[in-house]
Amino acid sequence: MKSVCVFCGSRTGVDPAYASAALALGALLARRGLRLVYGGGRVGLMGLVADAALQAGGEVVGIIPKLLIEREVEHRGLTELHEVDSMHKRKAMMESLSDAFIVLPGGLGTLDEVCEILTWAQLGLHKKPLAILNTNGYYDSLLTFLDYSVSQHFLPESSRNLIIVDVEPEAMLDRLFGN
Repeated sequence: MKSVCVFCGSRTGVDPAYASAALALGALLARRGLRLVYGGGRVGLMGLVADAALQAGGEVVGIIPKLLIEREVEHRGLTELHEVDSMHKRKAMMESLSDAFIVLPGGLGTLDEVCEILTWAQLGLHKKPLAILNTNGYYDSLLTFLDYSVSQHFLPESSRNLIIVDVEPEAMLDRLFGN
């Protein structure tokens, strides 16, 4: 079974399309037999994507730092829930358990995860694909920034080209796995 790590927010945001995308993606991952690996939370888009995958019969693995368990945001209904000591260990474990990465809307934590995974790919620490589900243009500004970084020679075009961008979950998964 292939595993897909989903980075996303612990909030749902103001646009209902974000929640719809998380629910659609979670169910789709399960229907395709892909195990969901994510941050282990029960709140926001994190909780929605996990619940949708579970409801569709999928396997869901959460990795959560102890500090978030203390805040009582862990999802207790997962196939597996791993407690780790830090956010750094969380990201490392998420990467090690995953064959690919998908990004949904989120805040600074999500941005941190995306940047770290891209940096690791740029350094050759992994060769796993990354896709952004750009719901209602949520990541347009980030993509513009990355394109500008390429034009200013701070980011190699090959690194920018590591990111698959789509607005439809099924098409994005097809591209992510080369179907």
